[in-house]
Amino acid sequence: MIEQRARGHVERYLDPIGRVLVAAGFTPMAVTIVGLALVVGGSVVVGFSHFVIGASMALLGSALDGLDGTVARLSGKASKRGAFLDSVSDRLGETAMWAGLAFAVSDNALASSDNAVLALLCVLNLGASLLVSYLRARAESVGADGRGGLMGRAERVILYTAGLAFNFVPVMLWVMAALTWMTVAQRFALVWQRLEG
Repeated sequence: MIEQRARGHVERYLDPIGRVLVAAGFTPMAVTIVGLALVVGGSVVVGFSHFVIGASMALLGSALDGLDGTVARLSGKASKRGAFLDSVSDRLGETAMWAGLAFAVSDNALASSDNAVLALLCVLNLGASLLVSYLRARAESVGADGRGGLMGRAERVILYTAGLAFNFVPVMLWVMAALTWMTVAQRFALVWQRLEG
């Protein structure tokens, strides 16, 4: 949703940052890899229950990853391989984020909560996140628009980092599960309609 509605408005702010990165010698692939490294590193920090630092690192890495397309466009280095790498790194980053949090909650980091349920919610959120992305990719592979629904990647990253940063992890997990699985259903229905005829 954020990507669809805000991308045009945000690009005017991303372009100057992208120019700085291009001038500093960053390639689109380097931006993708550094962003992924920050997300994975932040996820490890989250796994050891340092939620604010880990969430901040994951958010910074996700924001940096959002600049790889801008750097590719500004440097004239856009490629199918770059788009493929970006898509794979997004899935790897989300998997790392949920794995880190599942480790934290299963290690009695949140002793007042039912840790088994929280760990299960982490798995359900990972599955829904991957399905949302898969539905878009599958739709686009047959020529349909695969976008739509409440919880795109940007919304998921924002809710995840807010839940960790402001210490409402159990609530975030339940809300994320409800909204992301709702998005799976929405996106499936939208693609189904777009494939008619």
